[in-house]
Amino acid sequence: MSSAKKFNWSVLTGAVFLMASSAIGPGFLTQTALFTAQLGASFGFVILLSIVLDLVAQLNIWRVICIADKPAQDIANQLVPGLGYALSVLVFLGGMAFNIGNIAGAGLGLNVLLGVGVGQGAIMSAIIAIGIFIYKEAGKAMDTFAKTLGCLKILLALYVAYISSPPLTEAAARSVNPTQFSFAAVLTIVGGTVGGYITFAGAHRLLDAGLTGRQNLPQINKGALSAIGLASVMRILLFLAALGVVSAGNVLDPANPAASIFKLSAGQIGYKLFGLIMWSAGISSVVGSAFTSVSFIKSFSPVILKYNRHIIIAFIIIACAIFLVVGKPVKLLVAAGAVNGLILPLALGTMLVAAYASKIVANYRQPLWLTVLGVIVTLTMAWMSYGAIIQIIKS
Repeated sequence: MSSAKKFNWSVLTGAVFLMASSAIGPGFLTQTALFTAQLGASFGFVILLSIVLDLVAQLNIWRVICIADKPAQDIANQLVPGLGYALSVLVFLGGMAFNIGNIAGAGLGLNVLLGVGVGQGAIMSAIIAIGIFIYKEAGKAMDTFAKTLGCLKILLALYVAYISSPPLTEAAARSVNPTQFSFAAVLTIVGGTVGGYITFAGAHRLLDAGLTGRQNLPQINKGALSAIGLASVMRILLFLAALGVVSAGNVLDPANPAASIFKLSAGQIGYKLFGLIMWSAGISSVVGSAFTSVSFIKSFSPVILKYNRHIIIAFIIIACAIFLVVGKPVKLLVAAGAVNGLILPLALGTMLVAAYASKIVANYRQPLWLTVLGVIVTLTMAWMSYGAIIQIIKS
């Protein structure tokens, strides 16, 4: 267990924005636009349900990691030998899938902003992300980067939500009394917010900075809730912006639904704003995904730990190279959210069991209400994941 240490609020806010920025990536924008077009105002209900699931999952995971003072993969391996390796492989591969989409989104953003090719924009963005990890104070640089771009994304989304004039009364009514519902939407949205590597981003950042232990639980709770809160505010603003556009009778471009929202709301200026927000979403998620995905393997070998930054840089380069070869970012962005949603039941279930293993958390016990809610979320996500897999097999 960690010894008492004065809590560093700068690191906490950095962890909050790192998790939120990791969630608010290009996939986040694309998924929100697509599902709003499909479900209309009823998508508000999916968002509210996903927020509840997100909060329960994140609180359980952050608390256990910070109490155990160990990364998730070490906790899993201590619980069941080999489980940590399996979890790491899934998170690492899911993170790579997301990062390919993140690189693509950043490239698309620069294409809109500067007129460069999407591939060129992807390379430029990868170089910027790599520069953060080359910098000597990479942790501080990452925190500052996440905070700045996180605030920028929310302000831009607020502006577009305002000028699109969404039907707020209908949105509020359908958020509690939906006329349409989609399990695939819930799975994808939850997966895109706390699935895979994302929910671990903030917790592993706190762990990296040594800000753990029972004495810091109140602050850790605030951090976990604040991160979900930020991501949820962005989700709601994008939903309202998209709903305003769709309700006016406009049809979103399936090749780039998120761009349609901004262009149809505010013309060419809106389209340029989309480029800025897409680039901000992409580049910040590249940084969060690379850091967190590699954090899942660095404790397995002294060599990996020693060359941690080099591996992070290689992770970014490989993701960029795969995108340049494969392309098709929109389908990948939606699929990555669903894949990460499949990982969540295993990750959360592992943390729930670990919360009651004395060899991991000593005499700490997770609040019963939080555990019960965690079990409900785990079973719900497992059930939806099973349904999604069956649907994929049948199709």
